[in-house]
Amino acid sequence: MLKSLPLFIGLRYTRAKRRNHFISFISLVSLMGIALGVTVLITVLSVMNGFDRELRERILGMVPHVSIMAYGGGLKDWPQVAERLAPFTEISQMSPVVAGQGMIASSKATRYVFVNGIDPATEENSRLMQSMKAGSITDLKPGEFNILLGVPLLKDLGLSIGDFVTLVTPEAALTPAGLIPRFKRFKIVGAFEVGYEYDTSFAYIEISDAQKLFKMGDTVTGIQIKTDDLFGAPRLKQALHQFLGKSYSVSDWTRTSGNFFEAVKLEKTLMFLMLILIIAVAAFNILSALVMMVTDKQADIAILRTLGALPKTIMGIFMVQGMVIGIIGTSIGIVCGTLLALNITALISSIEHYFGVKFLSAEVYYISELPSVVVVSDILNIAVVALVLSFFATLYPAWHASRTQPAQALRYE
Repeated sequence: MLKSLPLFIGLRYTRAKRRNHFISFISLVSLMGIALGVTVLITVLSVMNGFDRELRERILGMVPHVSIMAYGGGLKDWPQVAERLAPFTEISQMSPVVAGQGMIASSKATRYVFVNGIDPATEENSRLMQSMKAGSITDLKPGEFNILLGVPLLKDLGLSIGDFVTLVTPEAALTPAGLIPRFKRFKIVGAFEVGYEYDTSFAYIEISDAQKLFKMGDTVTGIQIKTDDLFGAPRLKQALHQFLGKSYSVSDWTRTSGNFFEAVKLEKTLMFLMLILIIAVAAFNILSALVMMVTDKQADIAILRTLGALPKTIMGIFMVQGMVIGIIGTSIGIVCGTLLALNITALISSIEHYFGVKFLSAEVYYISELPSVVVVSDILNIAVVALVLSFFATLYPAWHASRTQPAQALRYE
């Protein structure tokens, strides 16, 4: 019975109609503050998880996870290199690429682009294939000099599918009239839209056409590798570097895009730490409410002490009361935060449709919709933080209550 006494009285104090309504108000504010803090934290972290997933799929879906190039020029023996890499089961896709720089020119505008010569047969399940809005990768056929451009780039150039565009390369050709840039007319056969800078700065052509354009003969710029384990790319890079020797240069996506995702991860961590302050303020309100409750219940504490209650029993009573507020507030916050995070994309879309506004314009931001991914580990971490802060908020008032002297408390009763 004595072991359950703190729990019984603590719950009774929580349910009882208090004489001091101000204490009840502070307790309610504390509960709602914790619920609000947990709700906001879950929603914000879920949205940031969504942005992280979208950016990873869009950016890392377009860049190779691992790249192999030869020192001092292009890869002449790339088929043999590809065969040598067969034992590496981590590799899910390998494809040769011819990369270069150029200028896309139309009658309306000129734009600088990265030109990628690809083999359509190895790109059927790629992110580029999934991002096609018109045409197909298979329309890139050898000798026809066709090209794929991003939808925003087509708009800037004032062109559409079926039009011709001039691709100018930096390499100059010597003619009787002097040095002039090399250029070639290409037919636009497809348009893609990834939702990132690739839409305005990348162009794709067939690999043999790229070899002719850049005068590379049978060589390629390198071999692009995709893996099933994205974060295992650095380990694969080290293994390939040791396997292939010093004649080849091996790099992975962390060298080109790693800093960007580290920045996103850091931003998520900072947002978590800043939003914890909301829960900390609510926990401080719990402390304030319990301090006033201890003052209000001085006579009750004194009577319990005279009946033989130990200081730790008194301390347990008020710790139970404070933790009840923390547990209820955290539970409400988890339910509300999870529901909001799961439906925030549809909610924002409804608001945009109803008021005729656009929060994330596709012309300004990489992602035009508000994505959300609920991660269970994030919810558990938030719940633990909220409960720990609530627990620490109960310690001082409970300790103060346990030091109450019965004689002094009952002197004026």
